[in-house]
Amino acid sequence: MDDLKVFSGNAHPELAREVCQYLNIPLGQMEVFQFSNENIFVRILEFVRQRDIFIIQPICSPVNTNLVELLIMLDAFRRASAGRITAVIPYYGYGRTDKKDQPRVPITARLVADLLTVAGANRVLTIDLHAAQIQGFFTIPVDELTALYHFSRYFEGKSYDDLVVVATDIGITKHARDLAAKLNKSLAIIEKRRVGNVDRSETINIIGDVKGKSALLVDDEIDTAGSMTNAVNALIEQGASKVYACCTHPVFSGSAPQRIAASPVKEVVVTNTIPVPPEKRAGGKVTVLSIAEMLGEAIRRIHTGVSIGAMFE
Repeated sequence: MDDLKVFSGNAHPELAREVCQYLNIPLGQMEVFQFSNENIFVRILEFVRQRDIFIIQPICSPVNTNLVELLIMLDAFRRASAGRITAVIPYYGYGRTDKKDQPRVPITARLVADLLTVAGANRVLTIDLHAAQIQGFFTIPVDELTALYHFSRYFEGKSYDDLVVVATDIGITKHARDLAAKLNKSLAIIEKRRVGNVDRSETINIIGDVKGKSALLVDDEIDTAGSMTNAVNALIEQGASKVYACCTHPVFSGSAPQRIAASPVKEVVVTNTIPVPPEKRAGGKVTVLSIAEMLGEAIRRIHTGVSIGAMFE
């Protein structure tokens, strides 16, 4: 493990420290800051020639700053002759722009993949991509982990009245079905339609029986919380007795914490792929599960050449 080094930008240093605690190694030393003209400066403060480098940097708010930080860090390690550079991106920003669903629009998720590769990444480690095809945007290896097992362990330890797992839309159905199978519960699906390019959606229909049951909403991320709170209200209107929610990526932009706090949802369980400061925890409704051990074990397995898939068998 002497050749293994883990570094972090400014996006989520707390997660990087937790990963290093699991690996029993110190966090790598480097400077990453902005000049007064907003140009980002990076300097590696350790010897890294021919070392196995892992850079932990979710592409979260401020998204563009954290993305450019990551690109410049990758370039710095490449020019310092690192042996292999893995971009550890717990949350892949721009992942929702994964296809041309309108005329004359970009596929930004592909553009970000190209930028990471050109900057110097030799492989990518990420968690619960918004769309599976994003893996195919890369010409380098991509390892995608999942928080599904964290949620299944958490909710297995709870006692709910006739729990039903609910997919927040058609696109997340497979993820929700896998969680329902692990919990040995039934599945329902919310059919919805997004309104234009604004962060607003209209709930259309609920497929499945939720009357008199506790409902567990499943999504990959919660952004403004508009879709989630609409889904909670729709489930209660259809007779659900209680509603809980879980998601891997707690983006919580804008007034999302206030929406969650005002919503009848009982609890929102998330992971720390993105920092969740106290002011975003919706008055105690938000529970944060750490993915540091899973990331640390994946890093150890990549470094030693052991199967990552075996972690989930």
